[in-house]
Amino acid sequence: MQGCGVTGRGGVVVPSPTRPTLPQAKRRSPWLLIPTTASYGKQHEMKYVTSPQSKCNLPGERFGRHVTRSTAKATLEMSGQFQQPVSESSRDYLTRAFHSASTKRRVLSRVECFLSSDPINSGWLKPRRWENFTSLESACVQPEYKIPIRTRADCKAEQYEITGSPLSPSDVPSEAVRIGDTNETSPWWQEFPKRWTIVLLCFFAFLLCNMDRVNMSIAILPMSSEFGWNPATVGLIQSSFFWGYLLTQILGGIWADRFGGKVVLGFGVVWWSLATILTPLAAKIGLPCLLTMRAFMGIGEGVAMPAMNNILSKWIPVSERSRSLALVYSGMYLGSVTGLALSPLLISKFGWPSVFYAFGSIGSVWFALWQSKAHSSPDDDPEISKAEKRHILGGGTFKEPVTSIPWRLILSKAPVWALIISHFCHNWGTFILLTWMPTYYNQVLKFNLTESGLLCVLPWLTMAVFANIGGWIADTLVQRGVSITNVRKIMQSIGFLGPALFLTLLSKVQTPAMAVLCMACSQGSDAFSQSGLYSNHQDIGPRYAGVLLGLSNTAGVLAGVFGTAATGYILQKGSWDSVFKVAVVLYIIGTVVWNVFSTGEKVLE
Repeated sequence: MQGCGVTGRGGVVVPSPTRPTLPQAKRRSPWLLIPTTASYGKQHEMKYVTSPQSKCNLPGERFGRHVTRSTAKATLEMSGQFQQPVSESSRDYLTRAFHSASTKRRVLSRVECFLSSDPINSGWLKPRRWENFTSLESACVQPEYKIPIRTRADCKAEQYEITGSPLSPSDVPSEAVRIGDTNETSPWWQEFPKRWTIVLLCFFAFLLCNMDRVNMSIAILPMSSEFGWNPATVGLIQSSFFWGYLLTQILGGIWADRFGGKVVLGFGVVWWSLATILTPLAAKIGLPCLLTMRAFMGIGEGVAMPAMNNILSKWIPVSERSRSLALVYSGMYLGSVTGLALSPLLISKFGWPSVFYAFGSIGSVWFALWQSKAHSSPDDDPEISKAEKRHILGGGTFKEPVTSIPWRLILSKAPVWALIISHFCHNWGTFILLTWMPTYYNQVLKFNLTESGLLCVLPWLTMAVFANIGGWIADTLVQRGVSITNVRKIMQSIGFLGPALFLTLLSKVQTPAMAVLCMACSQGSDAFSQSGLYSNHQDIGPRYAGVLLGLSNTAGVLAGVFGTAATGYILQKGSWDSVFKVAVVLYIIGTVVWNVFSTGEKVLE
């Protein structure tokens, strides 16, 4: 009987089980491809039946073989040889296997197998309907994609002698089960998730950002001595950075949303690194040139946060958003620690210009890595795996870059204003503590300048640690089913009420050790904001994440500028208790606004 040449994807090739005589077997080489999978937890008895008039047009027909017997019964009990999933290299493996076979007489087996399965993370194939193949009618097995399985096969065979020529590479099915040793693994650096490569590069960008920013606070002492600057001039130089920094907050967000985060963040790092290197030359030329160079440096650093927010909104799924942002922002804190620790050493050995040359030059190394490894979105990365891309998308699709910013729509949303107001309240207290802390240690706690400098590092370290702790807690809550809105409100409430509590206690403590502990706890709880308002821009409008961060961070920078100036005025008229009370009131206002108007749902498409 002339029958179907049955092939499929993901099968094992066996001969027709009932060849009449040995001479007949030499005339033609019948093959049957038995699929090596079944639905989970079930057993199947399979019969492939053919009729003389039928011929099936299946993909495997290119083998040029036909089944000449009516039934093929299979009972596959799964074995370790079939534990490997379908892979792209299966074609090459089977080609080598078939070519290694002799073109002369070969022995294949009649196979009786039993099918069972269990799910794994790879694709296998299963015939659609086994029960239809019990009559002597023409039938073709049409494969369909099923839940991934792991297979094992223990077979017993009756021998048949057949002849035939080896299969050419074009005869091998495009997807087949790979049999043999598949323990080859790629190096760990090739398997490292691409999204976390982006996160680490952003982490180092922010580390450089604060290293280049804080070096002036150390170098300004020998510089003022060399150039004869008075305190008013020193204050003007320190503030000139914020001129450019404020200018590019919103612009950086617009550029990032239009042209991609890779381009804008790369531009920012190169720009501020070059400005850092040119700072000693500008100082020697004259004060106006130095002020301009510091403002240029602010322009470069001003685009960093919006660009980073844009690129992570495309690369990081919601379930990993808090911890990734916490890691990136901890780079800022560690950058301050590194800059404050290394600057005095470089200045004492090589002079104050060495700080700017050394820190600025590192930016070129980072930029080379950024250009070769980073992409604005997973859709632009040719090396990312399909599995990781599906994980990042979470069932969604990539959006095209925005061509225009819907300002009226953005500013009409209450959650956007909750971000802006909360960012202002948060940064008021944060900038006061970070700017005036050395003065507080010296005037109130009576620490000398050396001790004050060492203690200034403690809050940055505390924030770096607790930011990452908060990120892991927030993502764990999301993964366990807590709504994103509730997670953001919980984390930001800690970021507001924690500092408010410890600043209130600070005015009541009697010993320097307890005062330092309260300051450290205040900054540690403040770092939970990275999993609250700092993550919320991507929640409510991922396509406009850069613009949203630019808007809210502009308010945050203004809070730092005004808060620092207001603190000096309050200290002239009152005491540190009054300074802390103003910060506590703003923390409480921020808590109320955040819990009433914020949301974790998308409000901007």
